[in-house]
Amino acid sequence: MKAGNRQSGVALLTALLVVALATVAAVAMTTRQQLDVRRTGNLLHSEQAWAYVLGAESWARVVLARDGKDNKVDNLSEDWASQVPASFVEGGSVIGRVVDVQGRFNVNSLVVNGEADNAAIERYKRLLRTLELDESLADSLVDWLDSDINSRFPGGAEDGVYQLLQPAYRAANRLMADISELRLVKGYDKKVMDKLLGASSGAPLVTALPEPTLINVNTASAEVLTTLADGLSLSSGEAIIEARGETGFEKVEDLLQLSVLAGPQQPDPQSLAVQSQWFLLLGEANVGQGRVKLASLIQRTTQGTRVIRRQREFFDPVQAPVVQTDEP
Repeated sequence: MKAGNRQSGVALLTALLVVALATVAAVAMTTRQQLDVRRTGNLLHSEQAWAYVLGAESWARVVLARDGKDNKVDNLSEDWASQVPASFVEGGSVIGRVVDVQGRFNVNSLVVNGEADNAAIERYKRLLRTLELDESLADSLVDWLDSDINSRFPGGAEDGVYQLLQPAYRAANRLMADISELRLVKGYDKKVMDKLLGASSGAPLVTALPEPTLINVNTASAEVLTTLADGLSLSSGEAIIEARGETGFEKVEDLLQLSVLAGPQQPDPQSLAVQSQWFLLLGEANVGQGRVKLASLIQRTTQGTRVIRRQREFFDPVQAPVVQTDEP
């Protein structure tokens, strides 16, 4: 082969190699650009969804503040308690609802100023009995919350129990920051958590608020209402719900007049209320590929409302659970 032909062949191979490399580089750049465009779009959608869900939070605060000025009673027929339909916004939708968390049993009420509250403990034990759970679960929970290092009998647990686990940890000896902390307490396995957090009922029966609170008898479930006095069954709680109707009780004394509560032990009116200060906004926004969920704990006072805590992960369904009935 002549030298000229060999040089032409090398030049052709070099040219083909350059074209191949340029093609690979162009494809890589195009692919990277498409990924960057998609990633940027997803980020923009997520930011837009976050803005929408914060708008739902603002709506909840306005509704609750207005209701606090207009009414001295909170019940499930009020505007804040209604499940509003999804609102369609540019590129997606947003939905939310407000829950009165004082209709649940506040586990942080078991301890006041670091000391066990025996009356609240008895109420919690009634809830455990209603759910067919071991009453000793109250002991381990009180030990987790109280300020001392002495184990309660028979089911208590302090540092000595938790430090034998893998990984080891210590009892908090303070109020819970979130109800999910229950998973760390002795005896609170999946079965117990499912019952307390509403795997069957659709909504949690317990909560962890920043301070001890009263139970709002106008929004409490039948399970929580069984905690009011000894001897109340689930059917008793359902009877109280039927008696309160849609508008609820105007005052706690109206509840105490019910025949279902006539007995040797009357509920302690000091632990009950017909108005609430603590609410939970549950919101979700979907925009394009962006999805944002938000649970905002809102405190309502005479001065207005304020957001105490925001969470992106939570137990409650954003849409109210459908009540199952036996009617065809």
